[in-house]
Amino acid sequence: MYKKELAYYFSTPIAYIVIGLYQLAISLFLWVIPGQWNIIDSGYAQVDGLFQLSPWLFMLLCPALTMRLLCEERQSGMWDLIRTKPVPLTRIMTGKYFAAWTLVLIGLLPCFVHYFVVAYMAEPMGNLDSGAFLGSFIGLILLSGTFMAIGLLCATISKSQIVCFITGALSCFVLYWVLLQEHYSALSRGVLDLRDVAVFMTIAIAAIIASIFSIDRLTRK
Repeated sequence: MYKKELAYYFSTPIAYIVIGLYQLAISLFLWVIPGQWNIIDSGYAQVDGLFQLSPWLFMLLCPALTMRLLCEERQSGMWDLIRTKPVPLTRIMTGKYFAAWTLVLIGLLPCFVHYFVVAYMAEPMGNLDSGAFLGSFIGLILLSGTFMAIGLLCATISKSQIVCFITGALSCFVLYWVLLQEHYSALSRGVLDLRDVAVFMTIAIAAIIASIFSIDRLTRK
């Protein structure tokens, strides 16, 4: 299931559009659009804007990726065919989840270009807080995994992709604003606290388990 879903993403424009839009938005805010996130305007060797903007972009991108994971198959009747195969529902759902999350992680890799460019521009060269960058990057990986799990759960509630997207985006926003922002900010300071990591992992695992029970209950009706 993991290979099937990942191959689907890259056999259609979805992967390229999502990765391209994310990188375009980040690049414009960091280098072109004047403002608080613009690296040149700030006068400091830092890429804080990357990690301040990404959570808000992920609130839209992650639900956009997960909204089709179940809707298309349920609408076409393919889901009933998949369930007849001797594959546990847990493997089906986790395969879909990790395929979508892998796509997000691939989309994050070009972000290292910003790090190396700023490190090259810094005076003296390389005068950049690598620890904070690494902590922020780990935080972004964990946050994206949590958002993907929330998006997967929301994808089980309806056969409409629009409904799944809106529900997923709103859920990610509320969860981030109420709970995750504090833990993400702590990681962004370069402090790798296992309690912060545990919060992200606990929510992600709980959402995946809930999505398995949800889709099983709905498809049995």
